[in-house]
Amino acid sequence: MVNAWQLGSLPTRRLYSRVETSDNVWVYWDCGEMADVSPVHDMSMGGIFLKTTKVKPEGKVVHLHFLVQEGRIRADAVVKYVRSKTGVGMKFAAVSQDDRGRLATLMTRLRSLRK
Repeated sequence: MVNAWQLGSLPTRRLYSRVETSDNVWVYWDCGEMADVSPVHDMSMGGIFLKTTKVKPEGKVVHLHFLVQEGRIRADAVVKYVRSKTGVGMKFAAVSQDDRGRLATLMTRLRSLRK
């Protein structure tokens, strides 16, 4: 029996695959004392990485509002890591059922653009 790690692939902690957006997707975000509009570097059904130089501490809850053709998509996310001068990675904490459907439609569109 051959283990996956023996074949050169390492297991990942990600539940969902990420899609790069090529700056086609922007998000308005706010976390109380700070707000901005930032391009999305990549995203999945589980999280997002925003290009921004504005620092938000890990563990901070951020309210996201997607600016996309699929319609209104709102989500709450928790900051998981910060890359100084590059951006911030967040995990979705709450997405309504309706918004989750539009998020899935957005992901499908972004995947089709990558081919």
